[in-house]
Amino acid sequence: MTTRPLEVMGSDDGDATVRGGTTAQREGLRAFLPRVRKAWYIVATADELGDKPLARTLFGMPVVVFRGEGGKPGVLVDRCPHRNVPLSLGRKNGERLECAYHGWQFDTRGACKLVPSLVGPAEAHSRRATAFPAREQQGFIWMWGETAGEPLGEPHRFAFADVSGYTTVTRRVTAPGTLYSTLENALDVPHTAFLHRGLFRSESRGVKIKAQLRRSADRVEVEYIGEPRPPGIVAKVLSPSGGMVTHFDRFLLPSIAQVEYRIGDENHILVDSVMTPVDDFETAIYAVVSYKMRIPGGVVKPLLEPLAMRVFSQDAKMLSRQSETIKRFGGEHFVSTEIDVIGKHIARLLVSAERGETASAATSDVELVV
Repeated sequence: MTTRPLEVMGSDDGDATVRGGTTAQREGLRAFLPRVRKAWYIVATADELGDKPLARTLFGMPVVVFRGEGGKPGVLVDRCPHRNVPLSLGRKNGERLECAYHGWQFDTRGACKLVPSLVGPAEAHSRRATAFPAREQQGFIWMWGETAGEPLGEPHRFAFADVSGYTTVTRRVTAPGTLYSTLENALDVPHTAFLHRGLFRSESRGVKIKAQLRRSADRVEVEYIGEPRPPGIVAKVLSPSGGMVTHFDRFLLPSIAQVEYRIGDENHILVDSVMTPVDDFETAIYAVVSYKMRIPGGVVKPLLEPLAMRVFSQDAKMLSRQSETIKRFGGEHFVSTEIDVIGKHIARLLVSAERGETASAATSDVELVV
């Protein structure tokens, strides 16, 4: 893999879009593939992690997730240092992970605690498995993206997941796209009237709304002001009596997309999605949807979930076609206008974070027609 410096590509309206930072070049393919390693990423739900180890991947690195002492999670590189066998083929033996090949046992710190038939202590630096810091929080298993140094802060918290009066639904889905493309797709308003026509929005009603953007060191937020309730099925379920929409889209470093709606005085919904970059063109999405409505959550849930999954299915198919086209043409090429509100700011934050720099603050107002 080779990298090239940050590039700024001009668009038809004179706006500058960040493309670069880390642009990987593999077999002639050039694509924006930032890797922010000093950050927390979800690798499993707590329910998934039982007595058997789990094989997972982050940034193309195979890892194994298991429970160690006191049930605390551990994450190791999925390779036994003895003979290069995947540790995920092994099993839990008490509070340790046992390799399936020769029975070496490791704790959550990667220390080798037992070598069967060996006379003398098993623990030695050369026998260590590479370990990542791990946390369990709000039903998820998180891993820190690098092994060196102590983690900076704690994992992201889902604001309404534990709040009385809210119904919370959790889903894990996989998007066949780069981390950047998946993040932008989740927070992109203009595509909804076309790709999700009739489900979320419809063709333009000629309503002018204002997008107010605010970027700080670790996030960018866009507030959309002046939109009446969209005519799509999802919006009608959320707010049968109509009303004005309060709508925020947010990107939080390193890989969190938030979509928040308040429709009228009766409904509040927050879609809080943590993106885990499995590989260059595969992103796992851990979506936590918390909502409070006039209609009881148990009534809304069987109506809302199928619609939400249909929306995601449409997004996933488009991301797949996008990835195929990027590969077919040997790389990415993007042209943006001022209504592509959030994408360039996501890119700037990712580039700065990967370099260990702090992004500058920014604000702007843009008018859209929906």
